[in-house]
Amino acid sequence: MEKPFSFAKEKPLGKRKTKDANLFERPENIEIVNNNILIADDVKVSNDMFSKTRGLMFSRKLKKGQALLLVADEENKMETTIHMFFVFFPIDVVWLDSKLKVVDKRENVKSFTPLIVPKQPAKYVLELPIKTGRHIYIGDVLEVNTRKWK
Repeated sequence: MEKPFSFAKEKPLGKRKTKDANLFERPENIEIVNNNILIADDVKVSNDMFSKTRGLMFSRKLKKGQALLLVADEENKMETTIHMFFVFFPIDVVWLDSKLKVVDKRENVKSFTPLIVPKQPAKYVLELPIKTGRHIYIGDVLEVNTRKWK
């Protein structure tokens, strides 16, 4: 029987490096890296309608190393358009295509911004603490490391 998914810090049994864009369908402990810079090591994955709609609404400010990854059903602009209603802190937002290539980025997105539409179709939306986006550029391909738990 598998242990249920948890965001609690535990000792990893081993590290599996992958660029498989479907890996977010079954969340594990995920690290996101860009050019050997750790972007986030505490990533919450939202891939169902309720969690994607809620996003960061009414949540606490993201700490360094935390991120929210929204997974769209397919690569497009409409499903990866976000809002900042009831998000009481600014964030950086990065849009990724199905190959984890950065297609758009916005830094310091303010609370209660009504609509933020990516410039290109995207499969993933990565919401990060403010100033984390300065390490990411359009065209970069992010690396995702996953750890299996006992």
